[in-house]
Amino acid sequence: MAPGLTEPQPRVVPTASESIKGPKELFIGGPKGYSKTREENGTETQPAASHPNYLPVWDAETKYPPLELFEHYEHGKDADATTLSDLLQGAIVSDITPNIGAEVRGIQLSSLKPAGKDQLALFVAQKKVVVFRDQDFADLPIEQALEYGRYFGRLHIHPTSGAPPGYPEIHLVHRGADDTTASKILETRTNSITWHSDVTYENQPPGTTFLYVLDTPDAGGDTLFANQAEAYNRLSPEFQKRLHGLKALHSGHEQAQNSLIRGSIVRRDPVTSIHPLVRTHPVTGEKALYVNPQFTRYIIGYKQEESDNLLKFLYDHIAGGQDFQARVKWAVGTVVVWDNRVTAHSAILDWANGQRRHLSRITPQAEPPFETPFVEEKA
Repeated sequence: MAPGLTEPQPRVVPTASESIKGPKELFIGGPKGYSKTREENGTETQPAASHPNYLPVWDAETKYPPLELFEHYEHGKDADATTLSDLLQGAIVSDITPNIGAEVRGIQLSSLKPAGKDQLALFVAQKKVVVFRDQDFADLPIEQALEYGRYFGRLHIHPTSGAPPGYPEIHLVHRGADDTTASKILETRTNSITWHSDVTYENQPPGTTFLYVLDTPDAGGDTLFANQAEAYNRLSPEFQKRLHGLKALHSGHEQAQNSLIRGSIVRRDPVTSIHPLVRTHPVTGEKALYVNPQFTRYIIGYKQEESDNLLKFLYDHIAGGQDFQARVKWAVGTVVVWDNRVTAHSAILDWANGQRRHLSRITPQAEPPFETPFVEEKA
């Protein structure tokens, strides 16, 4: 069984009334502020949604059972690193930074055969995040897009997300026309950055992940990505050694309670899982930090002050590592593919003109996080 199902939890997870975390939910509109009329017809200042088939509904009646463990098959293992040129043949590839991110033009993801998808999984694991431009993904029938995602793993159904009718596996990042309520986050915070890896409270969090734009502000609404493997590499060998063997509890309770407070839904009972602080990628063998302030709650076996201080150091280290981060700008036809196992990301709230921000995420789950022994690099 996965560690999160068997290991003791030495401290009670804070209830929602005791600790409400996860302000990233404020980036996503909910049923309270949603207007189907505004989205379908537009407003005096904003056009209608370009992809009305992706407009959200919040189904409060349907409840999903707890997720069961499954055997994940990692297709990146089937790719030969020496043949990545086949995937990129005829493409224009430019690195976003030297150590995270690439932008690709000239490949149509929807046309990839299985061997190309295997190479895609490996390429994304190596680059951490890849931005594909001029894609037709948003215009595919939704079921076809989902079937594409299923190649990379069992599709996750988000416990609090709105979704297109009949397609609960789609996670919508949607803030509608003339909706400026997200600015409330800045009434109590000095910035909008909310670093996280997706749904790390699950026993089998995501791996290769897809996010594609439907509508986006003329400027702003970018997404930051951080290379968690490079964040680990920057630590001293002695510090790395001390992180190995440590595990932390990740909780979805606060996200669920935030959803209810916002008048939204909880489609599956919230869970907690225990994961190593340092996880190993199953294909590249890279070690990466695996903590985030949105879902990680405490380190197993540490007293509260010990846990809080170590986690704060790691969070600050990741947030301050602009030299292992990349900023992705959205444009029509963009599909961003990243590996959730070795990255963290944050949306950026920097537009206040009420323009719609509408994206769709397909989230294949991967293996339970695992750790391999510490090995000091030879000088």
